[in-house]
Amino acid sequence: MDRVALRGLKARGHHGVYPREREEGQTFIVDLVLGLDTRAAAADDDLAKTVHYGIVAEEVVAVVEGDPVDLIETLAERIAQACLKHDGVLEVEVCVHKPDAPITVPFDDVTVTITRSRV
Repeated sequence: MDRVALRGLKARGHHGVYPREREEGQTFIVDLVLGLDTRAAAADDDLAKTVHYGIVAEEVVAVVEGDPVDLIETLAERIAQACLKHDGVLEVEVCVHKPDAPITVPFDDVTVTITRSRV
């Protein structure tokens, strides 16, 4: 399976279990790895035979900016399902970063990574 990766998609969302997170929002960063077969697209040099990663990026940002959820696990699942709606995408790995998570000790990042497929 071939891979198309999008790294560092940024969007502001209002996800979290605490009222401050819901009210003020925060930046979320999303990394995606889409699994698909790119041979037909490469052979014909045809965008219609692969995934349009610009459209995927816009849809992922819309999910992050959309309806709030408590858990980034839920957010990752919603993103994965949006990606799998694209015909050529057979598998997706989604990593959601929450660098401003409400943690009381010093840290660099919090992430949740999931892999989903059509099967």
